[in-house]
Amino acid sequence: MRSHIAAALFLAPGLAVAAETELSSRIDRVTVFPDGAVVTRLGKADLLQGVSQIVLRGLPATIDPASIRVEGKGLAQGLGDGAFSVGAVDVRITPGDAKPVLDTVMEEKLKTLRDEKEKLSGQIGAIEAKRATIERFAQVGPDKLGPDGKALPVGDWPAVFEAIGTALVKVQDELRGTRNRLSDVEAEIAALERARPPAGRPGAPKRDIAIAVEAPQPVAAEFTVTYRVTGANWTPTYEARLTTTGEKPEIALTRRAEIRQRSGEAWDDVALTLSTTRSAGGTRAPELTPMQVAFFEPPVVYESRPRVSAAPAPMAGRAKAEAEAMADALAKQSQRAVTAKPADIQVATIEAGAYQANFQVPGRASIPQDGTSKTVTLTQRKTEATLAARTVPELEQKAYLEAGFVHDEEAPLLAGRVALHRDGTYVGMGQFNLVAPGDKVELGFGADDRIKVSFAPVKRRENDPSWLGQTRTDLREFRTVVKSLHAKPVKVTVLERIPFSESSGITVETIAAQTTPPTEKQVGDRRGVAAWTFDLAPGAEKEIKLAYRIKWPGDRELSYEEQPLPGK
Repeated sequence: MRSHIAAALFLAPGLAVAAETELSSRIDRVTVFPDGAVVTRLGKADLLQGVSQIVLRGLPATIDPASIRVEGKGLAQGLGDGAFSVGAVDVRITPGDAKPVLDTVMEEKLKTLRDEKEKLSGQIGAIEAKRATIERFAQVGPDKLGPDGKALPVGDWPAVFEAIGTALVKVQDELRGTRNRLSDVEAEIAALERARPPAGRPGAPKRDIAIAVEAPQPVAAEFTVTYRVTGANWTPTYEARLTTTGEKPEIALTRRAEIRQRSGEAWDDVALTLSTTRSAGGTRAPELTPMQVAFFEPPVVYESRPRVSAAPAPMAGRAKAEAEAMADALAKQSQRAVTAKPADIQVATIEAGAYQANFQVPGRASIPQDGTSKTVTLTQRKTEATLAARTVPELEQKAYLEAGFVHDEEAPLLAGRVALHRDGTYVGMGQFNLVAPGDKVELGFGADDRIKVSFAPVKRRENDPSWLGQTRTDLREFRTVVKSLHAKPVKVTVLERIPFSESSGITVETIAAQTTPPTEKQVGDRRGVAAWTFDLAPGAEKEIKLAYRIKWPGDRELSYEEQPLPGK
């Protein structure tokens, strides 16, 4: 049937234009990925008998043409069975609107606010000039304030001082009020400009999708058109609430998603699905090229020229400072006699597969196209937590509370920020790395003020060689004391480091007789980091000693360089 359509269009090229029918459609569903989105549109059209084209106009230029899929079905009417066929699908680039469409009400409001801003700025300048005049008058001594520049009678001085003070207070209040009003106006202007629909530049390109169809007789048809767009994404955010006051410690973990889109079309009242699949990433592992090893042959230098030292590569910019700590809105408890019932939180339905997880957001949602974030709740769960304290006394003589739990949901926890609350108090922001189902998670919940930590170097002895070839040594000894002020036993982990060397000329040895045996000689894949883990009874204290010796040739000097943590 597709060959018939192609032949008809080839033999009668004017037919496509003459028989074009515009497809009226709306966005029904959107699946958002961490790096894009797939949009599903539903549309209806009345097909003519024979070969014709259905055109979906004015779609954003961010559409990936290779991702377009079209499905259709005909509605049986009268003697017709609703049969028709879909042929070629063409994507056209068309110029956008000649003039951007503006919201006249919003533009008028912005004009009024900008006029008010300019007026307030002028008032502030006038008030500041008035204040400067009063201050200059105040600097004139009473000996010149009388008639003809003569001294003012002493009895009149208090009235002058009172008048100057009253005038300064009044002008300062006036200035403060005007500045506050200006700040409000500027904030309102900024809010309206953020909410302003993107007008786009005149003539910005759009895309039309032309669908070739053939029907044996007129038929009412329904179409489903899906396509992938860029400029959309979702990022996970989390909230972890630790409760330690109950019979057993418990963590309530809430998984949320922040959705943003600048695809160029409005998503109004759509069904939302969030997928963990990265639709724009690689589809297979990279190819590994063979490597040959050979003897190094130094290049032949024919001419000596001054070498220009290369400029150091710019350091990668640090990630933006953590977003401001989210405030925990505590509802004031009503004094009514009836018992208040908390509102239920709508959560998403999880469809977990072997390679991805989808979250079906309940109900329907609207996502603005200006990049403003929309936050939805995906999952909520409570789980028992294990508590422990961790301290790194060399860097900070303080212990931090940590809570661990096993992630037993179907879907993994993607990397993202987590807001941490301990017994109803916000303590700061943390970070999740990728957590697979079944993995153990450990989160820090702030300083534990009921554990005292002290750390001090006890001894350091370094010898200086007295003759050539003598070995130099550096002996160091440290003492750490941890004391618990808790009413219950607490598990504590102390982390300390011992330098390591990859040079055969440098040896580092731990002095066993002066060192408390560690629980872990190496923590994970962090070389030179040891851990001591122990249970500390109420009021008890634990002493940890560490001593090591470094040996190296006497004619060499050492350098100590901190190594980056794995994965950082």
